Amino acid sequence: MMRIALGLEYDGRPFTGWQTQPGGTGVQDALERALAQFVGAPVSTICAGRTDTGVHATYQVVHIDPTVDRPLQAWVRGVNRYLPQTVAVRWSRVVPDDFHARFSARARQYDYWLLNDPVRPARLAGRVGWVFRSLDAAAMQAGAGALLGTHDFSSFRAAECQAATPVREVQALAIERHGRLIRVRIRANAFLHHMVRNIVGALVYVGVGRHPPSWIAEVLNARDRAVAAPTFSAAGLVLSHVQYDPTPDFPAPDDEPVL
Repeated sequence: MMRIALGLEYDGRPFTGWQTQPGGTGVQDALERALAQFVGAPVSTICAGRTDTGVHATYQVVHIDPTVDRPLQAWVRGVNRYLPQTVAVRWSRVVPDDFHARFSARARQYDYWLLNDPVRPARLAGRVGWVFRSLDAAAMQAGAGALLGTHDFSSFRAAECQAATPVREVQALAIERHGRLIRVRIRANAFLHHMVRNIVGALVYVGVGRHPPSWIAEVLNARDRAVAAPTFSAAGLVLSHVQYDPTPDFPAPDDEPVL
């Protein structure tokens, strides 16, 4: 049978992250239940990035090796019939047998959306981080420059992180204001546990004037989680793209996800 890649979108609020859980509360559990109902047999899934509890995705990539043949579009409409409203398959593609959603990925991109407003979110609750003090996006961008390139990111690594090395390559990091919203977009070859949320926490400290932009470099060079800012909320974090080389015939990501 052909190997199939699926592009997923999900609201992370009802789930305990991507990975399957004993209680069936992971996004992976919901997807595999839907696939089993659609196919009539168990189907294992491999994803590009294991998002944490409460983290969202607009471009999660999953590969499957189904034992039945179905029209390509049926993997979208048919599977979505059995998924909860908070998860949807957006597209499906046939991929080579050696394609691997995780190990073939060359870069992953996350967006973190901050609501910068004196009043807490209501409609966007659980979908954005919130900062009530005015944020200086230019100062945040100035500080972010120190994180570009290949570094030891121990200062931005969760204590429970199980990665073999804290060294990662940040390929792009951009801060943009969109009215009351600020988007922190970061692309790297891979991420440590809570790395994006810890970086956002440090950038917020700079944005509110608690530290100058140069402080980000000091935190990075310290290689000590204790000197950094607290981990920011998972609410505003979105897996927004996964890049592969060679590039498969996958749809381009939405540059401006609807919040």
